[in-house]
Amino acid sequence: MITGLVLAAVSGALLSVQNVFNSKVSLRAGTKATTALVLFLGFLASFLIGLGVEGKSMFALQNMQTWYWFSGMLGVGVVVSVVQAVMRLGPTYGISIVMVSQLVYALIMDSLGLMGLEKMAISGKHLVGVLVIVAGILVFKFGGVRKADKA
Repeated sequence: MITGLVLAAVSGALLSVQNVFNSKVSLRAGTKATTALVLFLGFLASFLIGLGVEGKSMFALQNMQTWYWFSGMLGVGVVVSVVQAVMRLGPTYGISIVMVSQLVYALIMDSLGLMGLEKMAISGKHLVGVLVIVAGILVFKFGGVRKADKA
């Protein structure tokens, strides 16, 4: 469990840094070029690491659902949406909304047992947890000192 927690924390940090980088690249290159660059470099890195670590067994993909093959295409929507959100809302607010959206959809997929997941009952504490996070985002966005108030 500790390893999972550490990996999740590292993932969050890497995603935040990547999204800021992506928004800066997008200012110069545009969203389409940024998306192509990010996904191509991600493919290249994954491919080379996979070959180095797993070798030919990386290509053993029997018994996989056909529609799983298209999951990488979702990355286009992810990169475009997050880059635009960060550019329009700022990193903290944009990523916070992305995080809540991920959490809500993960809860929905878990509770309905979608995509082969084991069905999980949603409890009141799950809903309260999401609402607390949403409340925190609202406090962050609207509860701070405005620039005009500082003057």
